[in-house]
Parts: sequence; C-alpha cells; structure tokens
Amino acid sequence: MPRIIFKCRYLKNAAAHAENLVTYVATREGVEKIPQNRQNLPATVKQKLLITDILARFPDSDRLFEYEDYQNSPTVENASELISAALDQNLDQLSHQEVYVNYIATRPRAEKLGAHGLFSDENTPLVLLQAAEEAARHTGNIWTPIISLRREDAARLGYDNAAAWMALLRKQRNIFAEQMKITPENLRWYAAFHNEGHHPHCHMIVYSADSREGYVTKPAIETMRSSLAREIFQQDLLQIYSEQTVRRDSLTAESRDTLRELLEQMEDRICASPVIEDLMSRLAERLKYTAGKKQYGYLKAPLKELVNQIVDELAKDERVAAAYAKWQELRNEVLRTYKDQLPEPLPLSQQKEFKQIKNMVIAEAVSLGDRHVTFEGDEDVGPSSEEENGALETEPKLPLPEPPEIVVNQDDVPDDTPDDAPPSDSDRTASGKPHIAWNDRYKQARTFLFGNDETEPDFEQALRLFLEEAEDGNVLAMHDLGRMYADGLGREIDTGTSFSWYAKALSSFEDIESEKENRYVEYRIGKMYAAGLGTEQDYEEAAGWFGEAVSKNHKYAQYSLAGLYFRGQGVKQNYETAFSLYLRAAVQHTPYADYELAKMYRDGIGTVVNSAEAARHFKIAFQGFQQMEKQSRDDKLQYRLGQMLYTGTGTEKDVEAALGYFEKSARLGNVHAQYMLGRIYLDADGGHENTEQAVRWLTKSADGGNALAQYALGKLCRDGTHVEKDISRAISLFTLAAEQENSYAAYALGRLYLQNEDIPKDVDAAVKWLEKSADLGNQFAQYTLAKLYLSGEDVPKDIPKVLELFQKSAAQGNSLAQYRLGRLYLLGEDVPKDVEAAIRWLTLSAEQGNIYARFFLDHPDSFQDPPLFLAATRLLHHLSRIFREEQERLPGGPRMQVESKLRRKIRQKKIAQGHAPDDHEQKLITY
Repeated sequence: MPRIIFKCRYLKNAAAHAENLVTYVATREGVEKIPQNRQNLPATVKQKLLITDILARFPDSDRLFEYEDYQNSPTVENASELISAALDQNLDQLSHQEVYVNYIATRPRAEKLGAHGLFSDENTPLVLLQAAEEAARHTGNIWTPIISLRREDAARLGYDNAAAWMALLRKQRNIFAEQMKITPENLRWYAAFHNEGHHPHCHMIVYSADSREGYVTKPAIETMRSSLAREIFQQDLLQIYSEQTVRRDSLTAESRDTLRELLEQMEDRICASPVIEDLMSRLAERLKYTAGKKQYGYLKAPLKELVNQIVDELAKDERVAAAYAKWQELRNEVLRTYKDQLPEPLPLSQQKEFKQIKNMVIAEAVSLGDRHVTFEGDEDVGPSSEEENGALETEPKLPLPEPPEIVVNQDDVPDDTPDDAPPSDSDRTASGKPHIAWNDRYKQARTFLFGNDETEPDFEQALRLFLEEAEDGNVLAMHDLGRMYADGLGREIDTGTSFSWYAKALSSFEDIESEKENRYVEYRIGKMYAAGLGTEQDYEEAAGWFGEAVSKNHKYAQYSLAGLYFRGQGVKQNYETAFSLYLRAAVQHTPYADYELAKMYRDGIGTVVNSAEAARHFKIAFQGFQQMEKQSRDDKLQYRLGQMLYTGTGTEKDVEAALGYFEKSARLGNVHAQYMLGRIYLDADGGHENTEQAVRWLTKSADGGNALAQYALGKLCRDGTHVEKDISRAISLFTLAAEQENSYAAYALGRLYLQNEDIPKDVDAAVKWLEKSADLGNQFAQYTLAKLYLSGEDVPKDIPKVLELFQKSAAQGNSLAQYRLGRLYLLGEDVPKDVEAAIRWLTLSAEQGNIYARFFLDHPDSFQDPPLFLAATRLLHHLSRIFREEQERLPGGPRMQVESKLRRKIRQKKIAQGHAPDDHEQKLITY
C-alpha cells in the first residue's frame, strides 16, 4: 500500500441504482461517533453486506487505506471508516456537479475557512454558491482528484490542517495544469480538506475555463501523484524519520551497507566463467563481420540477443545477483511512496537503468576480435591528492623561508643598528652615499610594510618612506623596494623595476664592502647571489661570500652555507659539513638552524637518527620563530609558523592558529602561504571549507608564480569545480607549473591532450608533456607513456622503451606497472618469456591488492586464452561501477542529479512561462 493515495476521475451524474448508498451516507451506523465500548467489536452483518456491495460497484475501493485497516482488523470501527471513505471518495459517481461542490465544502469534518471549507488560488474568500454554479454550468471535462494520507503521516508532516493543503496545492497547480493539458491561465480548481479520523484527505475539482482543453492519461496521474509525494514526504528523505519510521531507516541503511560491500567485492574479485568466455568469443567473431556502428541500438536482433545473454549470465554471478536484489529493494522504497503496485523484477538485461553495460559488452568483444592491447584495472589510474600536493602534511616541497635580512633581536641590534653592520654617519646620509641605516624613518617604513598588533599594513606609506630612504642612499630600503615591486605589494607586479632596485642594492652592498670588510654585508651579498636578486643566480659566488662571513662567525651565513652544502649548490654536496654548520649556527640561537638540524636528526642525514634530538630542536625552532615574528612581522616567518602549526611540528597541531599566520603572510604577498590558504579552504573534510576564499587565494598564488597553486587552480578549471570550466585556462596554468618542473602538471597536460573530449587529440603534445613528467620521475606518466608505446596505436610500438618505462614506474611501487610487466613476461607478449621475472613482478603487484596479478599467480597454466577471462572480469568491474552510480541516484545516496534532458525541459518551460532561465534552478530530486 502506498503512503499517499491519489485518485483522479471524471465527475458523473447520479445513478438511480446507487440511491440506497446515498441514503446510507446520512443514516448508516457510525455517522455519529461510535461508542468506545463498541469500536472493537466484529463488523456487523449489515456492514459486511454493504462493503461487499461497495466493492462490487467501486472495485478500486480495495486500494484505500481504510480497506487495508479493515482487512487487518474487521471491527465495527474499521468497517464504518471504510464505508464512509468509499462513499465519500465515490460521491462524484453518485451526484451531479453542483451537489458535489456543496458536499465537499460543507460535509461534516470539512475544515471550514469561514462559512465553508472551499479554497482555491486566490486569498479572497470564495462564494460557495457561485463556485457550485460555475461547476454546474461547465460543459467540458471536470476532474475530481482526491488525495489521502495516513493520520500519523499527516500529523507528523504537518498536513493535518487546511492551510498546509492550500499551500501545497497552490504550489502544485502548474504541474496539474501541465499533466491535464490545460493552459496554466485557464486552470480552475477548488479544494476542501476533510480531517477524517484515520485518513485525512483533500477533495478537489479541476477543469479548464476553455471547455475544449483537458485530457488526463495514466502516466499523467502517476506524475501528479509522484510530484505530490515528493513535496509531502521530502522531510522523510532529507532527515531522520520520526520514531515511527526509525526501524525502516535502519533496514534501509543495512541494505545500503550490504550493497556497498557487494560492490567492493565485485570490484576486487575476478570473474572466471567459461559460459561468458564462450559467449564473448562468439560475439567477438560475429562482430568482425558486422558493418555499421558497433552499438547495441544499431545491432540486429540475433546479436542483441547474444549481448543480452552475456549480461544475464553476468547477473548469475552471486555477487551481481545479490547486488541487483539489494538495488531493487532500495529503489522500491522510493516507489512505495507513490505507487499502488510495485513493478515486477526484470532481468538485468532488460533493466533500462543498466543499459550501458550492453555497450560495454560490445566494446570488450570488439577489442577481443581486433586483439587490441587491453589495460585492465587502470580505469582510475592517477595520483592521489596527497601525492599531487607533495605530501605537504609531512614536509612541504616548497622553498623554505630564509632568515630575515635585518637582524632585529636585542642581542644583535645595540643602538638600533645590526652589531655587524658598518656604521652610518650624517655626512654619508646627506650625500646619498650608500650606507646601512636602521633609523626611525626606515623602521617606520618597515612597520607600514609588515604592520603590527595596532597597525594594518599600509603599502603606499611604506613605499613612500622606502623611496625617501633609498634616495638618501640607504641600501636596506633599496632592497625592500625591490621586494615590494617583485611581490606586487600595493601595486602591480613589476619585475623590471624590482630587478633595478635589487641591482642598486647589490651594487651598494659591494661598494660598502669594498671600503671595509663586514660580515653582515658579506652575508647580504651572498644571499642576493644565491637568490638571483639584481644579478644572475650564482651559487658558487654565493658560497664564496657566505664563506667570508662564516670565517667571521656570522650565524646566518653559517646557516645559509650549510644549505648550499646540503643541496650541493655551488659546492660539493656534503651532509656532514652541512650538519656541522647548522650546529654552529644553532649554538648561536638561530631557529632556522635548529629546524634543519631537527630534520637531519629525524631522517638520519649527516648524523645518526635521533628522534629525541629531532623533537627538541623542532620545539626550539618553533619558539624561536615565534619570538622573531613578534619583532619583525616577516611574512616568511609567518608562513613557517603556520606550516609548523598546521603539521604539528615542534608544537601541538592547531589549524586555527595556522590559518591566522597564513592569513598574515598571504596579505604580505607570500605565495606559499596563499597556496596553503587555498588548499585548506578547499578541503571539504577539514572543517574550514570556503570555496570562494580558496579560489581567491589560489589565484593570487598562481599569479605570483607558485607552481603548486597553478596546478591546483588548473585542476579546478579543467574539471569545472568551484569555477567555470575553462580548458584553455587549465592548459595555461598547467603549462606554467610544468615549466617549473611540476611533474603532476606535466602529467595532467599529457592526459588532457591525449583523452579530453573538450579539445582535439594532440598526440605529439601529449607525448611531449608525458615525457617531461616521466623524466621528472612521475610514476603515472611513466606508466601512461609505456601504455602508448605498447599499444602502438598513436605512436610507433617501442618495446625497449616500454620495458624501461614500466620498470621505472614499477620500481616506485606502481602496482599496474608491476602487473603489466609480470603479464608480459609470463605470457611472452612482445618479450621473451621469463617466468621468474613474471612471478617477481606479479607478486609485488598482488601484494598491493591487484586481483589480476593474484589470478595469474594462482592459475599460471590453467587457461588458454587470458583475454577472454580478462574481458569477463572487466565486465564485472564495469557493472559494479554502474551499480554504484545507480545507488547514488536513489534517495539517501551521496547525491541525485536531474537528468540533462529533464533539466533542459524544465528550463524551456520556465522561460516560456516568463521566468528567468536560472530562477529557482532545480538541483536535487527527492522522493
């Protein structure tokens, strides 16, 4: 029995043979409230005879809620309710229009809105006599819909009063008009709510002002019923049911869990079926000689039957059969809401929701017939989000902040000037001669640049004061001007002007150093050569300047030179020397050095692994960074603190505090902090999702040249996620990132050019970027390139290159590459057979869960034609994905999409009615 009953019949004149029934409406037992002591007595003989007569005259009365109650318990009360409901809902068969209108408006238990219970579109009170006369005079079709609910549902969902029904029917009126083939402006309707004891219901009269309009079909009745059901029961399908339906929800959840487990089994198992293999072999052979499109709709009947046999044979697999049964149970939960009778279960091959499996069967058969190289199990091959982002949770693969250019802790800045900076005097300042001055005006400019607890950054004021200082010859101001123009702080990025100011600063530092050696100036010159600021990047030159400062025991020079030795830049790589220099700098209270020492202790690089020392130095570094940031407000320090709080390095993990530091750093133009903000705000599971802010910060970071941001933003543009889909922009962003050696961006470019429906296929461009990514060590690019060279369809077949690329990818743990190598060697496909190598690679792949590799290991000699077995297994996996998609379309699944054709139809209809195209766009369908 459905949870909503909806009838829609024509109004007819009274029938003489039914007079006794009309009379009984007024005189029958139970017209007054039945005494409580008689309610549960068995139905009387007279009641039973009358019910028999009613069922004979009005057979569809057995679909009433009251009939179900009477069947379950044939008491006096239930018999009375059934007789009353049956006559009430068939009165249109027993009287003419005017009588019917009066009846539904004034009968007992009709909720009255004044003198009667009639309502319609208008808020103004209706004149009952006028409405009745209009209906009586109408010469066209008149329909008498009746909508009935169970008392418990009506009370729980708020449909136990006339106001709720009035709002519902006014909202549904255009759907009624469409289904009854009535122009909306011609629709006339009246309704009244009858608050019956067990099953409250609503009577309607519907007709068109144009008597030539109006026609109702059975599908239209079902559509109106389902539309009402979706609206009335939407609460049940968007939130937990009340206590009366908890058990049903529990059973539904159990069914979903069972179906999910079955789908996982389908995806993780093989399908060894001799029958399917034989049928696939026959289909493949026959398709060789079939002209035209190889799609189910274009095939002749005998071939279609063969395809159906394969699908139904798949359905015999116990996992598929169980999954199909569970899917039908879940779908029937939806249908019970508004259908009187559930459809009979269909064979899988005849179920329209799964028709796409038929074309997959045909595609597999064509591939078998043509002996194409197949790559089973790699439909979703690609990097995980952690791999794409460079595993940022553990150690970001980003340039780490350098020590501040100006040393500002109290020990190093007696009299407001770095202790190792050369002195300045008024003559040098007045003449504009290069000098270093940590004076009041310069400090004020720095405050405007970085801000403090009382002051927000003011880039315009900072620029003005830096320019004044630079004109007076202050080298520190020249350097800061280069940074402002480079990062676009308060103005557009201007790399030319930036380079010019950096070059002036470098030249001035060298002039100061030429007059008198100074370790601080030597350190600053080394930093500029290391970063390529105002000059070509030259690590060897940088190492020389750092060495000069180190010889004078400059702690930041020790830290910077250690970094060059660690990376082998400008000097021969030497971890032990790097460790020693970091240690010397850390002794002088350099938090940066503590941080690097902690990593070396943690990883056992340049020293033995020592977790306790690693933790100690991380903690010292974090505390030191905090103290330095309070004094300098440097964006690099803020980024570093944010990163340590985000990952819980040297402190407790605190994403909220990390966001605070990232925000400060990002506002100062730090592209790494901007990227981290974008990434955190994009994470739906992190508790801070804000897609608008995510796109904003990723865009700023990408514009600033951050490769990870360019790649992340490129993915959003490619997929149309949170931004409008824009393949051209995606390609541009991926290209920028790939040119910065981002292997994932290069891989994404290769895949785009190879198999994206939005742009023409470009094999040359695909190979170019895949090779770049593969050369950078990307295992997915290596695997994808190897597939290309193995299939020989888009590029010439090249087995030596295939083996090289598969081996590189497999060595990085790619289970698909390991499986493919194992299969090549086991079957002797294109390479000499090597069982020992095959078992080695298949074992590695199987240990990672590759079911195909496991099957080959378990059955190395038990089959003669592996492609047939593999085709059957692939079909099983295709089917599991179709089940998953269909499960998600059911209420309670992750989401339910409105079909594209229906969206277009809705949009066209709304436009025709004068609505804006995006007015109340329908996003979700629930039943």
